[in-house]
Amino acid sequence: MTSTATPEARMWATVTHISALSGLIIPFGTILGPLVIWLVKKEEFPLVNEQGKEALNFQISMAIYCLVAAVLIFVLVGIPLLIVLAVLDLVFTIIAALKVNEGVDYRYPMTIRMIK
Repeated sequence: MTSTATPEARMWATVTHISALSGLIIPFGTILGPLVIWLVKKEEFPLVNEQGKEALNFQISMAIYCLVAAVLIFVLVGIPLLIVLAVLDLVFTIIAALKVNEGVDYRYPMTIRMIK
């Protein structure tokens, strides 16, 4: 579905998704980045409210999947799973940012939707 949001709303929604990449530098940044932008801009832009929840749900889901994969390191499948999860997180985050910037509402796959 294509969004009729303003360019500014699309920009903030894009930043919400891209902010998850702060986790490459800041511990828990994958969750904190989207959370901060969502909390600050959700009232101002409905698109940021929607996409912020989507980004948060995806990053929380990925954190859960990584915890499970970390436990599975003891049975030797955890390391490949962690690598796959890291690549999927990066790829889906970039795809989400690009789609939202184009004005397309994006829904991540593999997401447990806890924040409604």
